[in-house]
Amino acid sequence: MLSIILPSYKGSEILSRNLPLLVEYLNKKNIGHEIIVVDDGSEDSGSTKKVAEQYGCHYLENVRNMGKGAAVRKGMLHAKGEYRIFTDADIPFEFDSLEKFLHYLDFKEFDVVIGDRTLPGSAYFMEISKTRKFSSGLFSFLVGRFVTGGMLDTQCGLKGFKAAVAEDLFSVSIVNGFAFDVELLYIALKRNYDVKRLPVRLRTNETSTIRLAKEGIKMVADILTLKLNHVRGKYKKRNTA
Repeated sequence: MLSIILPSYKGSEILSRNLPLLVEYLNKKNIGHEIIVVDDGSEDSGSTKKVAEQYGCHYLENVRNMGKGAAVRKGMLHAKGEYRIFTDADIPFEFDSLEKFLHYLDFKEFDVVIGDRTLPGSAYFMEISKTRKFSSGLFSFLVGRFVTGGMLDTQCGLKGFKAAVAEDLFSVSIVNGFAFDVELLYIALKRNYDVKRLPVRLRTNETSTIRLAKEGIKMVADILTLKLNHVRGKYKKRNTA
């Protein structure tokens, strides 16, 4: 079974437009699945919960806004699927990416599969603003150069994991903000997990919750702590026996 985790913050309207399309696609392709919507403290009078339940999704919530990383972590550790993928509430990439991710997680036996918007065959950066393109490119270059060993696109909002790998990574991850993607890949590389990068094509571009000045500074601060956390042993595997 495939688990799809959708973190949401004040995203009930976006979910209401995109969830039915996702459910229709999965049913048409006969993909066994569960969809988990994690409301990150929206305080929207139950609107997100109502939309999730309307389309047969599991609903989880954080009682206060904690950050995308916290929402995805809760969903991943609650999931029951053998394979687990997270993406954004607007489900921004073409649905057939889900099948491709499943193929590489299942038949190709990769531990982690991530979208990479810089690969040939991708269609993303031409569709977004110049400011967002520049900031995303600069952040990815710095992370790829100093943290993830040349893996440049850490922030693509589509990543998949085998269940055991997801439980390992998310049980020790700490970062709650937007730099949580970097932390996951950093730990995965330290664990020597097999990571596959795949091109992705933009389907829609409804939401971007990053405030460049405020969030950018926090993301850099989070990244600077990764190696310190590793040295302090905070990413050691937990005994699940």
